[in-house]
Amino acid sequence: MRAVLAGAVLLSGLTIFPLAFGQSSDGSQGESAICAFEDGKQLTARYNPVAAGHADGPPIGKVLIPGGSAITFFTETDLVLGDSTIPTGGYTMYLIPAKKEWTLIVSKNTAVDAKYDEKMDLARAQMVTGQLSSPADKLSLYFGHTGPKKCEINVDYGKTRGWVSFKEK
Repeated sequence: MRAVLAGAVLLSGLTIFPLAFGQSSDGSQGESAICAFEDGKQLTARYNPVAAGHADGPPIGKVLIPGGSAITFFTETDLVLGDSTIPTGGYTMYLIPAKKEWTLIVSKNTAVDAKYDEKMDLARAQMVTGQLSSPADKLSLYFGHTGPKKCEINVDYGKTRGWVSFKEK
């Protein structure tokens, strides 16, 4: 029985370990952030971890497209972001930093190398921002499971962190 349990733990560790560190199966340099709800359904964001330097934050008022590619976003369940519903599926995400708040955009466009097109917006939400005690060297995204049916996305860039919650519908 112990051998079976140890084997199961080892197998699950080998499966989860690459995901935890954002390694892709194709060897590319992208990173992933994942959040799992209580029912096992997940959100996944893939992005290019571009250098952030030690600036106060990202360029203000411009759509942030890290490394020239949109952030990809996949959800295995219907979500609510702000006042909008996001159906199960694949999308792209964009950020528009401002001085006090950032805007997170989920777009119906799935071409990661396409220019941002506001007409393709599916959902927009204001992100709360705060200052990090030490600057992030690169763009970092991660999710936190913050409550029942709730995952918060956190985005660190330079000295700034922005966050907003996705709710499972």
